[in-house]
Amino acid sequence: MLVAVVAIAVALASTSLVSSSVTVPSPFAASSPATPVDRSGDERRGALGEADGSIPDGTTVFDDEVPGVANLDPALLGALRRSAMAAANDGVAFVVDSGWRSPAYQAHLLDEAISEYGSEREAARWVATPTTSAHVSGDAVDIGPREAAAWLSEHGAGYGLCQIYGNEPWHYELRPEAIDHGCPPMYADPTHDPRMQQ
Repeated sequence: MLVAVVAIAVALASTSLVSSSVTVPSPFAASSPATPVDRSGDERRGALGEADGSIPDGTTVFDDEVPGVANLDPALLGALRRSAMAAANDGVAFVVDSGWRSPAYQAHLLDEAISEYGSEREAARWVATPTTSAHVSGDAVDIGPREAAAWLSEHGAGYGLCQIYGNEPWHYELRPEAIDHGCPPMYADPTHDPRMQQ
């Protein structure tokens, strides 16, 4: 079975040679009152790219050559890999839509969100600052497609992987205590997270 999972991961990784921008927020957030911004194909990043955390299409949690995966916290990455193998047994493939990001890339995403949403206050519901973002520290990952996020929603606590924000069903962080006690209650959006108030 492990051979099949590795073969799937290799096939997914080899199908994408074009880097895409991070989608902030994810295009499958149907329940949010705000309209998500689909950044797929957005090439306004200028000099920012893969080295800053932009993720090529089809990237998996096994793609160590991609900085957005390689720079994730090792414990988070281990939990993601274990859960991805279990999900593959259920016919579900994980794709990393976003992982680690450089402070410059995070600032760029925030600037784009402010421009898109018209204010820092509204943008903060979707994009954190470089000093508060769990992506910059390597402690967060955005997983797609919708089926993978749904699988993690149901099974992630068993791996210590928890959805943190109600408006971001793709955003997962490691909470090791969840293995024994379940995930903590979600914040409605990042503006309710005390970590974002720094």
